[in-house]
Amino acid sequence: MPASFRDYYETLGVSKSATADEIKKAFRKLARQHHPDLAKDKKAAEAKFKEINEAYEVLGNPENRKKYDAYGANWSQAAAGGRSRQGAASGMPGGFGGFENMGGFEQEGESFHFGGTGYSDFFEQFFGTRRSGSSGSRSQSGFGGMPQRGSDIEADLLVTLEEVLHGATRQVSFRKAGSEKLQTYTVKIPQGVHEGQRIRLAGQGGSGGPQGTPGDLYLCIKLQQHPDFYFEGSDVYYDLEIPAWQAVLGGELTIPVPEGRVKLKIPAGTESGKKFRIPHKGLPSGGSNRGDFFAVVTIKIPTTLSAAEKAAWEQLRMAQS
Repeated sequence: MPASFRDYYETLGVSKSATADEIKKAFRKLARQHHPDLAKDKKAAEAKFKEINEAYEVLGNPENRKKYDAYGANWSQAAAGGRSRQGAASGMPGGFGGFENMGGFEQEGESFHFGGTGYSDFFEQFFGTRRSGSSGSRSQSGFGGMPQRGSDIEADLLVTLEEVLHGATRQVSFRKAGSEKLQTYTVKIPQGVHEGQRIRLAGQGGSGGPQGTPGDLYLCIKLQQHPDFYFEGSDVYYDLEIPAWQAVLGGELTIPVPEGRVKLKIPAGTESGKKFRIPHKGLPSGGSNRGDFFAVVTIKIPTTLSAAEKAAWEQLRMAQS
């Protein structure tokens, strides 16, 4: 059964015409406001943070946003039309092909619906699950009547920064169409897990038919978006905004890192785009190794000035002329 539609624009408090920068700013503002580390009610904050994160994963990704905007609140009817190969006739973009990668995977009577992945049912059914590998589930046997292996199935598993830093276990459940059985697995998330890494559940993929063997189920790691950091492998990046006077004169700042805060010295004459590297303050990368942390400087130019501030800038201009 299709899940209830989620209005991601409403979740982030932006209009449908919002720019990518406006969406990013809205996400960061809300994510900081509802981050579990800062909230008294951590359970409620975690739920809200997941909603915000999910909305940004869709609207902050041009491809996902385009797909979401194309179908909107009529997504379930569009998907049904696509699966019956009537999508093109109903005016929905892409026809049947437009839905072959939609989540809540369903094809040839076989579907998977997941729980515990960190995403809502709506996201799972719209974006989360897809088929990969062989496609034996479309028939009971392969060429010449030989048994055929079922398809591999992929689903995204949303992982938090805390889980990356320390590792975790997660209860992940799924139900195949036509079955009353809810299968639940305890999945180990290793410390230092990276975006795109896959966790394999052998034999839990698509059916190979009466004589075939089932495919595998792969849980593909997706790192939860963070209001302050972004990640490249084991390295962590932080956008450090400093006022123009500090770029000129230098100074010292205390900035956040994944585990705590550190002091950073800003040399006089720092330019926008300068990267400050702090070794071994990134993510775990196997054993006792860790990636690095990079603070990337942007210089904040004042847009409004008091009379005294304007006079100071004028004096600076005169000194440079």
